[in-house]
Amino acid sequence: MIQLENLSKKYDEATVLNVASLGIDKGEHFGLVGNNGAGKTTLFSLLLDLIRPSSGKVSINSIEVAKSEDWKKDTAAFIDDAFLIDYLTPEEYFAFVAQLRKISTDELQTFLAQFEEFFNGEILDQKKYLRDFSKGNQKKVGLAAAFIGSPEVVILDEPFANLDPSSQIRLKNFLTAENNLNCTLLISSHDLNHVTDVCDRIVLLEKGAVIKDTPKSPETLKELEAYFSGQ
Repeated sequence: MIQLENLSKKYDEATVLNVASLGIDKGEHFGLVGNNGAGKTTLFSLLLDLIRPSSGKVSINSIEVAKSEDWKKDTAAFIDDAFLIDYLTPEEYFAFVAQLRKISTDELQTFLAQFEEFFNGEILDQKKYLRDFSKGNQKKVGLAAAFIGSPEVVILDEPFANLDPSSQIRLKNFLTAENNLNCTLLISSHDLNHVTDVCDRIVLLEKGAVIKDTPKSPETLKELEAYFSGQ
């Protein structure tokens, strides 16, 4: 499904990412953790061809992302609010994404209905542009939009950040519900509890390198907490 080969990114003489090989299987829920500066956002940006690697390549469905755009029709992401169109209302933005992914108006309304609790009455019918929403509510729009049209791959960078506790729990419930996700899901997060609840495989990055790559087990959270606490 997703393959990284000899992937590196340098800025001047500083290497911010260096991954010899990493594969992510179809349907896997993949969690990426690490301290600030570990290379998480850089890795996701390379996956989405937002930046070009200094060496190596990324492939999605055997398509090298830097050489073709064919992978984009099956891939969705929300990295930050730059993915939004801030002069649109949420309704206009959802309709725009639905049109891109060839989803009808009725299908879109059915899709959005499952986010009623997550939106908490603060997103739809507000008659406001996205730029006028709080960071947390902008994130809610971007996260929901990432799943429109049932993409094969969804990439989320720090999805729980800026959300209040109730919204974090509702998002986690959506991401862990068996009937909601039939995709390969990639999440980076500083929240070890949430990422270990949602993901079935955890990769730990440190200074751009993979330090640990393991299937989730009952001990995973304790092992990560021990690592980050220096124990």
